[in-house]
Amino acid sequence: MAKKNADGGSVKKKAVLLFSGGLDTSTICKWLQAEHGWEIVTLTLDIGQHEDLSKVAEKARKIGAVSHYTVDVREEFVRACIIPAIKANALYQGIYPVGTSIARPLIAKYGVEVARKEGAVAVAHGCTGKGNDQVRFDIIIKSMAPDLQVLVPVREWNMGRDQEIAYCKAHGVSVNEKKSQFSVDENLWGRSAECGVLEDPWNAPPEDAFGWTAAPERTPNAPEYVQVDFKKGVPVSMLVESAGKRVDGTLELILSLNKLAGAHGVGRLDHMEDRVVGLKSREVYEYPAAVVLISAHRDLEKLVSTTHTNSFKEGVDAMWARLAYSGLWTDPLIRSLNAFIDSVNEKVTGTVRVMLHKGAFRVVGRKSANAIYDFNLSSYNIDSKFDQKNSVGFIELWGLQTRMSNAISEKARASRSSTPQVGKEKEKEQVNIGLAKAKKKKK
Repeated sequence: MAKKNADGGSVKKKAVLLFSGGLDTSTICKWLQAEHGWEIVTLTLDIGQHEDLSKVAEKARKIGAVSHYTVDVREEFVRACIIPAIKANALYQGIYPVGTSIARPLIAKYGVEVARKEGAVAVAHGCTGKGNDQVRFDIIIKSMAPDLQVLVPVREWNMGRDQEIAYCKAHGVSVNEKKSQFSVDENLWGRSAECGVLEDPWNAPPEDAFGWTAAPERTPNAPEYVQVDFKKGVPVSMLVESAGKRVDGTLELILSLNKLAGAHGVGRLDHMEDRVVGLKSREVYEYPAAVVLISAHRDLEKLVSTTHTNSFKEGVDAMWARLAYSGLWTDPLIRSLNAFIDSVNEKVTGTVRVMLHKGAFRVVGRKSANAIYDFNLSSYNIDSKFDQKNSVGFIELWGLQTRMSNAISEKARASRSSTPQVGKEKEKEQVNIGLAKAKKKKK
C-alpha cells in the first residue's frame, strides 16, 4: 500500500485507528503496519469507561503508532447523545437503553476529524463481522466522509483469540493473556457483558458478570429516595434525601446516580436481543442511572402532555431507539424525530421522586407547574368541581359508533340464521304446487 514520492522514496498511506488498547485493536495496529505498510494514528475517547487511558496511549506508541490522541468527550457525550436518548425514553425493544449504540457516532465523528487533521485516507476499527458496531461505524463514517476508506481487519483475517495472541508475541506486542470469559463494554451511561456462560440463554448470569451493581440480597435493607429535577426534559439536579445532598449538572448527576442506584442493585438487565445483522444475542446490561432517569422522565412527560401526545410519542420513541441502535444516527428521519421530541419536551419541567430498594425502583411522586392535572377535578370527594352528569352525554357519543356497529352485526347474524328456513318453506311450496299440477293431469 506504499507509493513512491517524486524522489523515489516510499510514502505510506495513513489511517486513524479507533483504539481501545485491547487485544483486537492492538493486533490491528501492528497488523496494518507490518502486513500492509500503513502508518497508524491511534485515537481513544474518554466516554466514562473505567480505565487508565494514559496506559492506553503508552501502549499505542509502543506498538508503533506515529501519534496518539486521547480526547475527553464526556460532557459532549452527555449533551449530544445521552440527553437526546433521555428525551426519547430510548429503550431498544423496550429494555436496552442503547448506551453502546449512542457512543459509536461520537467515536466515529472524532475518527473522521482526526483523519482530516492528519491527512489520513482511512479510518480503521476493531469490530467483528457478527456484531452491531461494524454497522454503526461503517455507516456513520461513510455518511460523514464518503472519500475515506473504512478498514475492518477482523472481517478479513482468520484469526481467533489464540492466533491474535501468537501474532502479537511474534511482533513484540505486549498483551494480557489472562482470558476473561466475558466481553465487556462500558461508558458513563452503562455497561454490557456477553460471551462465556452467558451465551447459553438458560444460564443465570454469575455475579462476576456484573461490575456496577450489587446483588439485590446484599443491598441495604432501608430504601433510598431521590428527587430528580428536569428542565425541558433534561435532568439537571438530584436530591439524595437520606444525606440531604444535592448533585447539580447532568454529568455529575448520572455518575452519582450510577453509584447510588447500583449500590441498591438497580439497573440489572438480562435481554434477548435482535441484532441488526440478523442474529439473536443474549446480553447482560447494567444501567443504574439510565433506567431510573428514563422512567422518571417518561412519568413526568405523561403528567404534562395530552393523552394524544403521549400515545403518539410511544411510537416515535420506539422508532428513535431502533434507528439509534441500528447505526442510522445520521439518517434524516432521526433528525425529524428529534424535532418532534424536542417540541414535546419544552414542557417537561418538574420534579420526580423515585424509591430505590433491593434491586427495584419505582416512581412514587411527581410535580410540575405544567401538569395537565387538577386535583379539584380529579378528586373523588363529594365537593369536586367535576360535574358527573356531563359523563352521561359524553358516554352516549363516545360509544355511538361501537353500539351502531354491534347493532348492524347482530342484524346481519339474524338475517343469516333465518335465510335457510325461508328457503325450506319456498322449497315445500314448490313441491306442493308440483303435486297439485300432477293431480289435475290425472283427472
